[in-house]
Amino acid sequence: MGAGIIGIGRYVPEKVLPNFDLEKMMDTSDEWIRTRTGIEERRIAPDDIDTSDMAYFAAERALHDAGIEAKDIDLILVATVTPDRSFPSVACMLQERLGAVNAAAMDLSAACAGFMYGMVTAAQFIDTGVYKYILVVGADKLSKITDWTDRNTAVLFGDGAGAVVMGPVSPGRGILSFELGADGTGGKHLYKDEYIVMNGREVFKFAVRQMGESSVRVLEKAGLTKDDVDFLIPHQANIRIVEAARQRLELPEEKISTTIRRYGNTSAASIPISLVEELEAGKIHDDDLIIMVGFGGGLTWGAIALRWGR
Repeated sequence: MGAGIIGIGRYVPEKVLPNFDLEKMMDTSDEWIRTRTGIEERRIAPDDIDTSDMAYFAAERALHDAGIEAKDIDLILVATVTPDRSFPSVACMLQERLGAVNAAAMDLSAACAGFMYGMVTAAQFIDTGVYKYILVVGADKLSKITDWTDRNTAVLFGDGAGAVVMGPVSPGRGILSFELGADGTGGKHLYKDEYIVMNGREVFKFAVRQMGESSVRVLEKAGLTKDDVDFLIPHQANIRIVEAARQRLELPEEKISTTIRRYGNTSAASIPISLVEELEAGKIHDDDLIIMVGFGGGLTWGAIALRWGR
């Protein structure tokens, strides 16, 4: 039995910040944002909701979906670049709140690729039989590190969390192959001081190349081809980057997730939120081959070929 996903959950804040409201805050327009990014609106968490809160809401739903209790979890991994504080980790805060008394807990920092890093890390523990059930959460409150006077970055980001419970799944299902990577020389193009700083042109070039190449390589590692792909869930950073990944895999538009329109870039939460949305929409079925691929600050990237089902 391989390592796969046995439970899913997501949380997005209630407050919607549409492009039209951003027009009142900075020199931008709905048309400018939509044509360049594909984003129409994003969710913004209130002051009294932090990253650990969003992680908790998503995790509870994932546990319920998996049909297991918090005490059954062996390890909690939280991918985030916006922890509530430097320490304790969001994962430890989540462990306490869930009552996951038997779980080890730690945060991972790989920016928008963090959820891919978390899933791959979890799979190693499950495949070796060290742990049975692992909770992997991607959660970020990017609104608290966004410069709301900088139209080049402020229009991009939103808040949210997504979670999966990983465990043993039926033979032939689960993670078939993966790729993780990093290029520290590109760190200067996307980083955080007080706020997010981004060289959009360089990040765009990197993302278009890496998303496509990583997707193809995980297919090759699994002994599969583009024709085998049933659905693509890319990191939701920019609709043009998403479209480039779709074209590289030669997929029709109905086989790719584009939740960026509603949520913007939610960093490590992007891929799990999209996974939940597409499953709820009935676009993913048992035994479908899913490619999940993301990139982020570091620069980092990760891709997974996964056969859906428990």
